[in-house]
Amino acid sequence: MEINQTMILREASHDDLVNIAELHAQSWRENYSEVLSYTYLNIDVYADRRKIWTERLTAPSENQYILIAEIDHVFCGFVCVFGANNPKFGTIIDNLHVKSDIKGKGIGTKLIAEAACWAMRNYKKYNLYLEVLEVNTNAIAYYENIGGKNVDIAYWHTPCGNKVKEYIYSWGLPENLVNKVKQQS
Repeated sequence: MEINQTMILREASHDDLVNIAELHAQSWRENYSEVLSYTYLNIDVYADRRKIWTERLTAPSENQYILIAEIDHVFCGFVCVFGANNPKFGTIIDNLHVKSDIKGKGIGTKLIAEAACWAMRNYKKYNLYLEVLEVNTNAIAYYENIGGKNVDIAYWHTPCGNKVKEYIYSWGLPENLVNKVKQQS
């Protein structure tokens, strides 16, 4: 897919459910085989992700924002943000996923920058953060490249019963991420 084609960002609708759940499941298969069980990744992950996204798209919380990236009307990725999610860390970028065959073309950066702009408009007094698993070294490098700082360590209790180390990356206030992305453009 050529990135010079027309890319649009738009809010997600219930019609995006299958694409979001499939990409989320595929992303976990590609990145988390070290920490999620074979059975979960190969049998259960899609149904689990579909359930989560059905809930989020059917009865969205007031602080939820889901944005879709499309190139020439073809689904390419998404970001999901929850404003003022955590009293200590602030607004969470809960998901950022781009199809693996088009990573590195700026789609994720456009999604995360727009998520930060949304946070600036709606939750400007709250810091912006995300949680990333220790094993996801490519994502960690990307977040550091766009100004994210590792501010804490936590543990995720996975859907298949494992306990996995994760890092909390923060940009401070959302405009810090927006400005960093603008500097790199």
